[in-house]
Amino acid sequence: MTLRLSDLSACFEGVIPSVIATAAADGMPNISYLSHVVRVDDEHVALSNQFFAKTAANIRANPHVTLILVDCFTGDQYLLEIGFVRSVDSGPLFDRIALQLKASSAQVGMEEVMRLRSADIFRVRGIELVPSPVDSPPIRVARKSVDLPALARAVRSIEEQGDAEGIIDTLLRSIELDLGYRNALVLIRDNHRDCLITTASIGYPRSGLGSEVGQDEGLIGTASSSRRTIKVSDMSRVRRFGEAIGTDLEGAENITRIVPLPELPTAMSQIAVPMIAHGELIGVLFVESPDRMAFRDEDEAALEILASQAASALGTSERDLSIVPGHAAPPVLNAKSGQGIRVAHHALDDSIFVDDAYIVKGIAGALLRLMLEWHLNEGRSEFSNRELRLALATRMPEIKDNLETRLLLLRRRLEEKKAPIRIIRIGRGRLRLEASGIPAFVEARSRL
Repeated sequence: MTLRLSDLSACFEGVIPSVIATAAADGMPNISYLSHVVRVDDEHVALSNQFFAKTAANIRANPHVTLILVDCFTGDQYLLEIGFVRSVDSGPLFDRIALQLKASSAQVGMEEVMRLRSADIFRVRGIELVPSPVDSPPIRVARKSVDLPALARAVRSIEEQGDAEGIIDTLLRSIELDLGYRNALVLIRDNHRDCLITTASIGYPRSGLGSEVGQDEGLIGTASSSRRTIKVSDMSRVRRFGEAIGTDLEGAENITRIVPLPELPTAMSQIAVPMIAHGELIGVLFVESPDRMAFRDEDEAALEILASQAASALGTSERDLSIVPGHAAPPVLNAKSGQGIRVAHHALDDSIFVDDAYIVKGIAGALLRLMLEWHLNEGRSEFSNRELRLALATRMPEIKDNLETRLLLLRRRLEEKKAPIRIIRIGRGRLRLEASGIPAFVEARSRL
């Protein structure tokens, strides 16, 4: 049977390093390991060039080159006879390899060292199979194929949701039930603070709600800045440790106003998928698995479909709720008696503390401050998304949309922290503030 490059898909995941063999003009051989080999089409491969000085010199002197690829499932080796075509240092192919190299090298702290010089393209003249001399157990149990009818139902279900909570929860539920991944985060883009904020998660002991990732930081930040899906298929060389045992995480949050990003310490595969609608980045979907090679091409495509649908639905929901009119409601103080509730607001980053416990910062913090001000000054307890958006825009004119996701983050952080203040949805685009005591703003003391 004639082998094609498309038959060797498991060799291009970077799990087992590939090898390039060249020889100088006098016949002196040289062997180099490759960090990345990419299939361009069924006749060409591209090799990442970071430290190729000797190899490049040999290729110029002697065009006979052999590439060794290894199937990470079976251990079978493939000898490819290849010939140099050209080098590229810009364009889609270069960017694709550079991003993948950046993502994988960042996992071992070498992103500043492992910089791509060029992507060297070779024509494949022949492929020879060299079966493994021993029986090699598969790296992981083969996953079932993506269930297309289930995927279609998930897309429709996301589309039918009318608010951010339903959209995001349906997205995560489908990832778990239909695709079988148990650990996932949805991070929403915060244009005001130029970062991504964890708004929902599944599968972690601590939700990580409110944790932040900077632009261009790690897989998530790189997927955001590049607007491209990025994955790592084997993290066996990287030992990721979760939160230290015995650390007072809640106390640390109160001091630093920083929520730790959830981690799966045993993760072997990770993928970050940008959520884009109408050319605008809404956020990033991040999924990880304890299995190597957990994200095949079809899994990646399914995640991209779900992420795109969720981004579109979030945009539509935001636009729809922005025009829902507010309804006049009589002033109601829902906590006429009871213990006082201390609320501290830090103007520097709009962080909010309730009874000395850190809740949230940024736009979500500004929203809570705004509702509490209206509650205390006007006796109101019910608010509409529309009036909150209009009022916030006068104070922070540079903010963009995604108000719904900020409100979702705020509601869930208050619930998670068991705060004496709650935000309850009472209808489409309407909220109620409930308190078990009488809120009062106190002087904010610096905690940085």
